[in-house]
Amino acid sequence: MLHTLTQYLLEQTRGTELGEWLSGLRVFRYITFRAAGASMTALLLSLWMGPRVIAWLRRMNFGESYQSRAVQHGAGAGAPDKRGTPTMGGVLIVLVIELTVVLWTPVNHLVALTLLPLFGLAVLGVYDDYIKLTRRNGDGVRGRVKLATQAALGLFIAGYLWSLPDTRALITELRVPFLKYPVLTDAAWLGGLVTVLTIMGSSNAVNLTDGLDGLAVGCTLIVAGVFIILCYVAGHVKIAAYLQVPYIPGAGELTVVCAAIFGACLGFLWFNCYPAEVFMGDTGSLALGGVLGIIAVLIHQPFVLFIAGGVFVAEALSVMLQVLGFKLSRRWCGEGRRVFLMAPLHHHFQKLGWPESKVTTRFYILGVLCGVAALATLKLR
Repeated sequence: MLHTLTQYLLEQTRGTELGEWLSGLRVFRYITFRAAGASMTALLLSLWMGPRVIAWLRRMNFGESYQSRAVQHGAGAGAPDKRGTPTMGGVLIVLVIELTVVLWTPVNHLVALTLLPLFGLAVLGVYDDYIKLTRRNGDGVRGRVKLATQAALGLFIAGYLWSLPDTRALITELRVPFLKYPVLTDAAWLGGLVTVLTIMGSSNAVNLTDGLDGLAVGCTLIVAGVFIILCYVAGHVKIAAYLQVPYIPGAGELTVVCAAIFGACLGFLWFNCYPAEVFMGDTGSLALGGVLGIIAVLIHQPFVLFIAGGVFVAEALSVMLQVLGFKLSRRWCGEGRRVFLMAPLHHHFQKLGWPESKVTTRFYILGVLCGVAALATLKLR
């Protein structure tokens, strides 16, 4: 909106005295300026709207009615009781991101492919959180329903990208980190599968990570910070050519989207840090994870997300290994045995006696290391 308005004013006043006064508005043409503005806007909006959203969630009685699984199973001894803490705070994150992006960037088809699914996954999360709050057993939407919805979204995005000549290579070519050239150039079926799995995996991995105060949102803002750089590189024809990464026309505007995600997550962390005043719930985690997966696909770097989101990957793998190990040991040994003391992985360390804040901080450190490794793929190829 601001970009369109400022450029319209410059065009209408060109060659006039007023045009000279308004010449400073040219800065809105620069993605770096708008990304910085989006980040600050999202942060300030979050800090301003946060107390109001939390108060509204309290009035609606959208608070946790049961202790976390970790506390129920003896982990996190001495941790504060989180029952009654408002959940569904992801509404704040999604609303701030949507408003900020519309304000700071002209919406092209790539930006629309992030904003619309972000809203759709947030709606799924709201429904899931609402069912959890209204059912006595705390169970939400069936897992198969979530997976089917995410798969359908991935298939739609893959089909849309394949249908356009300008973006077809995002599906037909398969690229991996540290290599200059695609490993496959005519594999639409495999590219579509990678797209679907990236979106599904990212959405569910962030959802599984959302178990400690500030953990999921803090790791998300780290990954968003990495993708600010990756999107800018992908959308800049000269830098992309120099670093020998795919140039994606229009992807530069995704830099603003990632900056908005970064600012919104930073603002939400103000209220979600230990001890949390609000939880994002599935409303936030499903939406944030899904949109990170979509952005990775749109800049042709889905496997780099695997590196940048190493914490999310570890959390998801811990759950898969726990379930698989238990089933196999029960079949082969007659008794189910666990790989970890508790899954997801952050609860394993709680079981070892680590305080919640220590687990979160150390996961942040690992997240930063994963982010640095992801950025190294730009040059090491």
